[in-house]
Amino acid sequence: MKVTLVAGQSAATKFLAENDVGIIILDLVLDEGSALAVSDYANYRQPDARVIFVTDTSFFSDGSIFAHCANARAFVPSGTPPDDLAAMVEHYGTERR
Repeated sequence: MKVTLVAGQSAATKFLAENDVGIIILDLVLDEGSALAVSDYANYRQPDARVIFVTDTSFFSDGSIFAHCANARAFVPSGTPPDDLAAMVEHYGTERR
């Protein structure tokens, strides 16, 4: 797998405009911009990209993120072990093919 880290909405949308992406691990709370805007842009620009949301808040803990973001595939706590995230990326990456 190839991993690229970007910070904020502007950098994320710029990256999505210039690169093919299969899976996006997206923190629901960004320092700059909106994670929902990034997800929406990804859905428009790269409709096959899947989004795994991570968060340390209880916002959307009712599962409503899946109603708001068509490309959402998972919603997990920020403390999810990296191996578990990697397994999810592999699973949803296979779904895309």
